[in-house]
Amino acid sequence: MTHAFYSDAAEKIKGDLSVSERTAVMSVRASLEDDPTPDHARRLPDADPRSESYAIDLLPEQTGGRGITVVYRHDQKLDAVLILWLIAGP
Repeated sequence: MTHAFYSDAAEKIKGDLSVSERTAVMSVRASLEDDPTPDHARRLPDADPRSESYAIDLLPEQTGGRGITVVYRHDQKLDAVLILWLIAGP
């Protein structure tokens, strides 16, 4: 099982989300602990050769509010995921 953590910035943004948006983000975090590189994750450019960066888009229908993009970095050696940013739409 992979461990998933929020960065300080993501933790702060999470506090500004509605209950339904926060629940959707927390479900993504939980799913990343089971599968850190799901098929629906978009690979992003990453300057660090030891990790891979991804984004998962949540539609408003999934969040009960705004669309949210979860940006995270996965390090296979550490078997860990760091959620870097939560980008909420208008």
